[in-house]
Amino acid sequence: MAYFDNAATTYPKPNEVYSFMDSFYRKYGGSAGRGEYALANTAKGIIVETRRLLQDLLHCPAKQVIFAPTATIALNMIIQGIISGGAKIVYISPFEHNAVTRILYHFKQLGQIAVKELSVSETLEYDLDRMRYQFDDVRPDFVIVSHASNVIGLVAPVEDIFDLAKRYGAVTLVDMAQTAGLVDLNVGLDTIDFAVFAGHKTLLGPTGLSGFLMEPSIVLPPVLFGGTGYDSANQNMPNSLPEKYEMGTINTIGVAGLNASLKWIGRQTVEKLYQLDQLHRNRLLEILSGYDFITTIGVVEGRKYVGIVSCLIDGISSDSAGGILSSKGIAVRSGLQCSPLAHKRLGTFPAGTVRFSVGSFTEDKDFAELVTALDYIAENM
Repeated sequence: MAYFDNAATTYPKPNEVYSFMDSFYRKYGGSAGRGEYALANTAKGIIVETRRLLQDLLHCPAKQVIFAPTATIALNMIIQGIISGGAKIVYISPFEHNAVTRILYHFKQLGQIAVKELSVSETLEYDLDRMRYQFDDVRPDFVIVSHASNVIGLVAPVEDIFDLAKRYGAVTLVDMAQTAGLVDLNVGLDTIDFAVFAGHKTLLGPTGLSGFLMEPSIVLPPVLFGGTGYDSANQNMPNSLPEKYEMGTINTIGVAGLNASLKWIGRQTVEKLYQLDQLHRNRLLEILSGYDFITTIGVVEGRKYVGIVSCLIDGISSDSAGGILSSKGIAVRSGLQCSPLAHKRLGTFPAGTVRFSVGSFTEDKDFAELVTALDYIAENM
């Protein structure tokens, strides 16, 4: 199988992830924070180290790391918390995932918030001058931006957008599901209040372990409640971090896998991984451009991207094309990729696109198999 669905979950992982998860769980199966015996303390130690590795990777030693089972749950915790804290006007990019937009739609239907879209030009440039007019007209309480679109891979100028948003006193949230560990971003900036990461995507870890980093001084009302192994007599969630937002038993085996992948990324460096990502993306674009029945979507010269490319195939629906490619051993994502707003903006709604996404472990043989599959489609059109 040639795997081109890394935007959903990167595969395969570094070998160190597999081996460390296996050895760690066989030797240390205790629950962190639930006892003072050796197994529990070892689990606690790996969690503490993994938080530090994330802070180092994202340049934010002063920000607090909160673990959650998925990036979607992390986004819910932040967005619902900020809205319950009084945010009324929420700005989003045109490329947000349903993990953001469905939460906002729920509260919009309740009449609690208004949602506005940040200005992006027809040539996919974030229009900061126009955004300034937008914020002057309707002042933002909360600004949410996906660092990279999961449909076309377009990278947003988060630093510039949030610098502007902070002049208006807005809370800021960047969704780094497609970029953490791949695109360097200084999350330690004062203008970034929250940054969400997905452990199983560009961080190259296992599924079931994601989370967010936050500015500790921000008041974020908890929206999930439960046991923490700490301050148990108190029926309110503890005020200390990270306990305030980490209820229940942490996925320690997931933390172990993320620990191993973060160390692997540190040895490779984010800069080199992004260079490799761009080499793979360019090769993918070169292959796709060789077929006149394929139209790539949202590719604009001079814009910054990660290794995600969406396309249309003449005369074949995206879902049908995905099925044909699958039958030839090519793994892709077809349809709306959980991002209907992006497709409306790109003119590919409701049918969606065929999405190819490369990764650190995409190989020559994967590209060769893709060419064979596309040749088959060309011969049978």
